[in-house]
Amino acid sequence: MQITPVILSGGGGTRLWPMSTPQKPKQFLALTEAQTMFELTVARVSDRVQFASPIIVANAAHHALVKEQLEAAGARDATILLEPCARNTAPAIAIAALAANNPEAVLLVMPSDHLIADVDAFHAAIQSALPLVSEGWLVTFGITPDQPETGYGYIRIGEALSGGVHKVARFVEKPDLETAKAMLAEGNHAWNGGIFLFRADAYCAALAQHAPGIAEAAKVAMDEAIREGNSISPAADAFAASPSDSIDYAVMEKADKVAVVPVSMGWSDIGSWDALYDIGTKDAAGNSILGDARMIDASGNLIRSDGIRINAAGVENMIIVASGNEILIVPRGKSQDVKKFSG
Repeated sequence: MQITPVILSGGGGTRLWPMSTPQKPKQFLALTEAQTMFELTVARVSDRVQFASPIIVANAAHHALVKEQLEAAGARDATILLEPCARNTAPAIAIAALAANNPEAVLLVMPSDHLIADVDAFHAAIQSALPLVSEGWLVTFGITPDQPETGYGYIRIGEALSGGVHKVARFVEKPDLETAKAMLAEGNHAWNGGIFLFRADAYCAALAQHAPGIAEAAKVAMDEAIREGNSISPAADAFAASPSDSIDYAVMEKADKVAVVPVSMGWSDIGSWDALYDIGTKDAAGNSILGDARMIDASGNLIRSDGIRINAAGVENMIIVASGNEILIVPRGKSQDVKKFSG
């Protein structure tokens, strides 16, 4: 059976301001390659032998952007689910599970704005999880940590089940630095990357048990949805009536048959300009440059421009981003301060 990709693309993307805005958030930007993050995500599941046509869950305001970039990615066969409002990941996945129109469909749920450098490792991890998925397990992918990161949730890896898949011992909230260091030293923890694999009926059953309000709202919203071509607009009032909750809180932390596949696949959620610097290609002076820029006696800088030329001399370890009428200048290591400007 083909796997049905579910690509979640409803995020607002304010952490990479000024390039990323609510009108055009980071998933629709070319940040690491010539293709956008959304297009790269679609490309990972383009093999129609292994993967069925994808289901895209997107903000209704981004309908034109989604169609344009699906065309660029050669995925005209995708189904586009248009959220009338944001209700977090649990309701978004619920309407996708219903849109699949097959209770036995295996759903691969992915954010649209993450980097996966080693796609082969990702596909191998998917294959290792399929036997347990067919038995009704809900599987998540645990990213092998390489530093004591405080910005991610963690998964404590439990007993081995089969083929490199383990039972989830527990989910861990974003830790402080000392706790993160201790978990890294202990060695049996992985980052929670927000990627999942399960059958549609298994997810719907778990949702009905642990978050019945979300399950019922999703059903009504899809029963009353407006369908036009390959686009589906769930009923706005019904969808808005759904509780807003993540899949982690609503289902994964409560369900019984939850497993994790630890995988090292060059993953990043590109959650800040600092993160983009870390993964970006750099010149001999350690500058990561994309766009029109001239550097003199400068090192360790992230420079991004989608228009005007940036000229910088004698600067070190800075983030300088120009987009439209906005310019951001902040020391590396302080890029989380961007949210103070992007509101």
